[in-house]
Amino acid sequence: MQKDNAQKTQGKAWKFGDNIDTDLIIAARYLNTSDSAILASHLMEDARSGFVDSIAKGDIIVAGENFGCGSSREHAPVAIKGAGISAVIAKSYARIFYRNAFNTGLPILEIEQADSINEGDILEIDLKGGVVQNRTQNCSYTFNAIPPFMLELLESGGLIPYAKNKLGEK
Repeated sequence: MQKDNAQKTQGKAWKFGDNIDTDLIIAARYLNTSDSAILASHLMEDARSGFVDSIAKGDIIVAGENFGCGSSREHAPVAIKGAGISAVIAKSYARIFYRNAFNTGLPILEIEQADSINEGDILEIDLKGGVVQNRTQNCSYTFNAIPPFMLELLESGGLIPYAKNKLGEK
């Protein structure tokens, strides 16, 4: 994976379907911790056994509609980010997951053509430019621009680091 100021990333696509709920992202039995490394070690294990052993830092989850539906749990984006996933691309997101993702510093992109991305495709994401290049298929997808404040959250690593930085705390 390559990363440039949290605005450009590149990684391999891992495909999931519609309605991937927060219990599939990180099962409730692991919610007794907020340790991102522990949560990451169980990422998607009920959706795809051995998933965390297959991914590499910078890889990208690609899904269908309503990704992150179900319970409002911050653990889900924390587990995704903790596993080294650089972004999630989906056709749509549950609203609470959408906000939790930005609050934890996880880039998520809504792309209507997410179904045309194949597992294993190499994707390059330009967050500021609003474009995903599919290097494998030699095509690109656009997404709605991320508002400047939300980009600041991502660049800071999430809401807490952003707030600490604004308040001058280290």
